[in-house]
Amino acid sequence: MNSTVRGPDGELRCSWCSAAPEFLEYHDREWGYPVDDDIRLFEKLCLESFQSGLSWRTILTKREKFRAAFSNFDFNLVAKYNDSDVGRLMKNEGIVRHRGKIEAVINNAKKAKALVKQEGSLASYFWQFEPDENNLSRPQTASSSTDSIALSKALKKQGWKFVGPTTIYAFMQAMGLVNDHADDCVYRKKIEQTRKQFKRPERA
Repeated sequence: MNSTVRGPDGELRCSWCSAAPEFLEYHDREWGYPVDDDIRLFEKLCLESFQSGLSWRTILTKREKFRAAFSNFDFNLVAKYNDSDVGRLMKNEGIVRHRGKIEAVINNAKKAKALVKQEGSLASYFWQFEPDENNLSRPQTASSSTDSIALSKALKKQGWKFVGPTTIYAFMQAMGLVNDHADDCVYRKKIEQTRKQFKRPERA
């Protein structure tokens, strides 16, 4: 199976971005760029947990409705949600109506607040788990890693839910902790350059 396909501009890209119309822009503008914004990090972790058992396209096409439903994933606001909010969300046809996952987002918002209080930011904590590039598998050949397993265990120990090693690895790929663009993908070098210029967040 080819790891790359030619895009509309003739440049090679990761083959998965041709699987759905929505994927090209997501691949080019978001996937793999390093992120240090706590809200974006929390949002992605939540969306990855919703994606478990489903296709990423399902989640991506509903992303704006997820944002509207969950206060733009501001965990300080989501942490205040109660049973009536769970009921409201279970009736929202614009999102994935899975009670366990909805309750996990609320639970994880509370845990995120506690983690920020302890570490200063989510970013400073998550970026501690950035893998050593020498220990990584070839691009897009692994569904988890030593570091995603370690972060998963650390979060579970703190009480986070729906944060298994595969979910965490997908999160790390998307948020730039790992450059998992295919070797021949035109964006691999762009992402690597961005990662080199990216200032890693420091712990409080």
